[in-house]
Amino acid sequence: MIAVPTSPPPDLTAIRRALISVSDKSGLEDLGAALQAAGVEILSTGGSAKALAAAGIAVTEVADVTGFPEIMDGRVKTLHPKIHGGILARRDTAAHLEAMEAHGIGPIDLVVINLYPFEATRDSGADFATCVENIDIGGPAMVRAAAKNQDFVTVVTDPGSYAALIAELDAQDGATSLALRRRLAAEAFAHTARYDALIADYLGAQRADTQAMRFPDDLIIPARRDMNLRYGENPHQEAAFYRWGPPRAGVAGARQVQGKALSYNNLNDTDAAFELIADLHHLNPEKAAVAIIKHANPCGVAQAETLEEAYAKALACDPVSAFGGIIATNRELDGRAAARMIEIFSEVIIAPAVSPEAAAEIARKKNLRLLVTGGLPDAEAPGWLVRTLSGGLLVQDRDSGLTGAANLRTVTKRSPSAAEVADLLFAFRVAKHVKSNAIVFARGGATLGVGAGQMSRVDSARIAHWKAKEAAAKAGIAESQATAGCVVASDAFFPFADGLQAAIAAGATAVIQPGGSMRDDEVIAAADQAGLAMVFTGKRHFRH
Repeated sequence: MIAVPTSPPPDLTAIRRALISVSDKSGLEDLGAALQAAGVEILSTGGSAKALAAAGIAVTEVADVTGFPEIMDGRVKTLHPKIHGGILARRDTAAHLEAMEAHGIGPIDLVVINLYPFEATRDSGADFATCVENIDIGGPAMVRAAAKNQDFVTVVTDPGSYAALIAELDAQDGATSLALRRRLAAEAFAHTARYDALIADYLGAQRADTQAMRFPDDLIIPARRDMNLRYGENPHQEAAFYRWGPPRAGVAGARQVQGKALSYNNLNDTDAAFELIADLHHLNPEKAAVAIIKHANPCGVAQAETLEEAYAKALACDPVSAFGGIIATNRELDGRAAARMIEIFSEVIIAPAVSPEAAAEIARKKNLRLLVTGGLPDAEAPGWLVRTLSGGLLVQDRDSGLTGAANLRTVTKRSPSAAEVADLLFAFRVAKHVKSNAIVFARGGATLGVGAGQMSRVDSARIAHWKAKEAAAKAGIAESQATAGCVVASDAFFPFADGLQAAIAAGATAVIQPGGSMRDDEVIAAADQAGLAMVFTGKRHFRH
């Protein structure tokens, strides 16, 4: 049975002997100098010892303490009782002190360790053997030992904490407080937990049994806080943004050129906009594409020869909802398009690149957030979507299903024309990014009306038609021409013919939907009676 200490830990513990072994050597010289000035004996290993010595700081090699050299290319150097005993021994336990005396083990009061750069090695695209070689073994053991013995030992795993440690030593005459040791110990366990999670995630991805790789028995998410946010969806909710997974072009890795700090809703909506743009670029990379997003739903999307033209067509779909929205582009933002975009208030513009002329235009709106990503996300890349439930998580693959012309099956007497096929594929890509039930009216590579998030599909169709008529009226177009000759996309099958009838009433000439309803025959018959072309994709895109 493990004996549990009953006496309270000391508030202050003096730092007389420190062990330093770091992969990231930023701030190391300043830390070493501060410890030396405080009279602390410094033990170190390999590269850390060389760096400290080169800075003129007295250092004792760990091998000189253990009496055993580093072997196996440095794989074995600190796994020794004279190191771990010095870290783990409780200073208030007689048996521990007697063991230290008997075996010549000196106490170690401070452990400064950061681990082999496994994450950076993985992200560099290194091969499997190189990644595995960058899995630290001794480092996590020492960090955990020091964190466990936090009553007497201070552990630091982040160079960002050196300043706080140095300030504490100055304020406490070479000692650390229990409060600081507790905080640093918690950070240390989080550090090693994330490190192990990164390794487990990487090794899991190498497994041959794909299903086990996608959904392991133990789900470990190695996310790291990037920034605190002003608040969440609403001002009474606190929020933060965490980075997770290998680098991927998009919001998480974007560079903010200007504008106010990003909010929770900004990040959520901007991610929705850029993922939609990536899908459209995959469909037709030769075309400029612009998406305008409001509350994670598209309110205008278009493809054209130039970004200026695409933006004008996207804005025309719903100029009212576009106010205060998010704008995403699939290519470098140019000055002419930027000048048009700043004519109305927007929260964020995100693009793979921005020309100097565009940056100058946007600078006229100092609060407008401008994000540059350096590229587009891979529309087919695998990944997870995670949603919390009360007491659990829902985890699924990203919806990377992409429909092309080869996937279409004509189910009506009339086949769609080539122009209709192009618009059908465009509309179906957009519908994939609209909250269900989703209906999208499109013509000429641009959305005309979007119906989102309704409990009834027919209501979504009616709303999309109404929105299109409203936009047409603002543009001086006759109501009868608002959706005449358009195509309609539905993210899921029409359960009844009423939703299709609403599209027919709007003047649609072609429809794309997954199919699969028990009433498909009824819906197809209604399309044939109206002379519509209808294609099935066999793929549903619910987005809740």
